[in-house]
Amino acid sequence: MVDHYIWGAAKRLSPEAPVPVLSAKNETVTPGGAGNVAQNLLQLNARVAIGGLVGNDDAGRALVKQLDDELINTAGILVDPGRPTTIKSRMMAGNHQLLRVDKEVTENMNSALEQQLLAGLEKELEAADMVLLSDYNKGVLSPSFTQKLIRLCTKKRKKVIVDPKGLYYEKYSGAYLIKPNKRELAEAAVVEGIANDKELDAIAKKMLAKIKCNYLVVTKSEEGLDLISKKEYHNFPVKANEVFDVTGAGDTVFASLGYFLAIGLDIKTACELANYAAAVAVSKVGSVAVTIDEIAAIAAQNKK
Repeated sequence: MVDHYIWGAAKRLSPEAPVPVLSAKNETVTPGGAGNVAQNLLQLNARVAIGGLVGNDDAGRALVKQLDDELINTAGILVDPGRPTTIKSRMMAGNHQLLRVDKEVTENMNSALEQQLLAGLEKELEAADMVLLSDYNKGVLSPSFTQKLIRLCTKKRKKVIVDPKGLYYEKYSGAYLIKPNKRELAEAAVVEGIANDKELDAIAKKMLAKIKCNYLVVTKSEEGLDLISKKEYHNFPVKANEVFDVTGAGDTVFASLGYFLAIGLDIKTACELANYAAAVAVSKVGSVAVTIDEIAAIAAQNKK
């Protein structure tokens, strides 16, 4: 997935419609989705191998080249000629997002690509300490493929953590941890909303009872995150001094959790450090990778 930003200023309304006119100054293109997760892991000094699909187009080739240039192992990325590379274009007036335009095809990949992708990922598993599944409902992590991959990881004794999407969390059964945000959890639980932490704890425990999973980590944007198991509930309140943009903060939390668990930290410590990472991420504009030094700095500041 590609994150495309058009930056500029909006100082007047269009005479054609009641919308602002963006005077574009420059554009930036960065890896989005699982690519953003990979970049976050890279900034945490992890060695990263990534798998997925891109289209047979300039955007896909540029994305793979950028990841290659950053020394991310892209052997698991396949080309699907039947879909374009997913591009999210955001129109930014200063730090304010005016509009987002998505270019994508979200049908499930065909069985041949599924088998090829699974075989490629199996080759990378031997060297892996942790497997992160970043689901964006773009056609890769279908229920059948997700279960095949989780069973393969379980067979090889590799923990799987999931950043979910959609309503069918049963497809993540067997994962060690699932990290929805509060809105996503409400949608998956088929409730209108979650009013407070007591409701969140009850809904999360019901979800855990439905799926074979050790933990839910529920991110709450600028409010921090919660860790829930079948018997425990822990709240990690927000650590940010300022909140400018929550774009990509979920990816930062997800990557941080994966990294800190992979190096052997316990789940509570991993959540605490991931919460600090999120605090750094929301203080910046756009999808940004957070470094160990930045996490250490904000952790030290909050310990005072």
